[in-house]
Amino acid sequence: MAQQLVEQYRPGANQEGMVYYLPKTQMRLRVLVERTSYTPGEYCQYAGKYLRMKGVSDEASTAYRVLQIDNKLVGIVDTAKCYVVSYDTRKVKADYAFSDEGLLLAINDDPMEIEEPETFKPAPMPHPLNPRDYLSEEILAAGSRAKMAELTAIEIYNIRDARNQLTRGEADFMPKDGLQLRIMLDNLAEQDRALSSLFVGTTVRDTVEHVIYFTPEADGQREVLFRLSQQRGIVDADDLGGTPYYISVTDLDILPPVVEIPKVKKRPSAWETVKPQTGVFVNVAGKARVSISKDDKQLGSYTFNCAQFGRVELLSTELFNKKFTSQLVLNPITGGVMKLESMPVVTTK
Repeated sequence: MAQQLVEQYRPGANQEGMVYYLPKTQMRLRVLVERTSYTPGEYCQYAGKYLRMKGVSDEASTAYRVLQIDNKLVGIVDTAKCYVVSYDTRKVKADYAFSDEGLLLAINDDPMEIEEPETFKPAPMPHPLNPRDYLSEEILAAGSRAKMAELTAIEIYNIRDARNQLTRGEADFMPKDGLQLRIMLDNLAEQDRALSSLFVGTTVRDTVEHVIYFTPEADGQREVLFRLSQQRGIVDADDLGGTPYYISVTDLDILPPVVEIPKVKKRPSAWETVKPQTGVFVNVAGKARVSISKDDKQLGSYTFNCAQFGRVELLSTELFNKKFTSQLVLNPITGGVMKLESMPVVTTK
């Protein structure tokens, strides 16, 4: 029987009315991770001898670090909040707007527009330089790697000396204007970078986007949001090879308690315990604070209206009969009322 009820109360029209859901508030967390890749240079073992550079590694490596965490709220279907609104034209005059997932968005009005998240666009990668394009014939003809490294180092010092002479105005052939000087200096800097990379290696940085969805469920909720491995980047929350990043939830409990009038209740039937209630229901959102931390250091805190920390209220059915013209717009993220206007219908005899 339960399966039949699930099938019957899919979003949309059925014999009882229009089935809809209210939303649950979900966080769309965008984690930007910087990946740094190091490739050792061909002459890395000679960096100290010829360029007086210490600590140059001869092993390739990759490292990751979190740059930024952004939050954008979205609304998802709360399966515990399924309701039915009548579309009997003899009793109700209303035009309902629903989302593709079955969320009630508006009645007799246009739905609220939600700004889509921005598409992540990584910065363009610089064109890699091939240091061998800058090696002279003498260097390429050297009989050993050690000799090639020595001649390359001499070439680097010559380039730096030429650049210093230009900046001091002491070069034998000085450029005629500032633009020509800039071009010459840029060319020398490019040659320096290319040849120096044979000793110090190359380091490439790029940014990777990870999107994680998280739904606050209860006050005091705390769990591992993700883990970050220095060598592999973001890994699963249960992968102990990464450093954990925690997410914690606090219900700010901003809503006053509801004073209920005692009613005589009969014992509900099995059907009534699962059958959706009839009417126009809306959420009155509560407020949550969600914090993200690493090693007891807080990295971010977000405070927002949260549907699941509030309650549900029934709007008067009189608002949507033929005696009134009412307009209702709900927030698709919280299910709360953004607009509610009602005017009595004036009839002429």
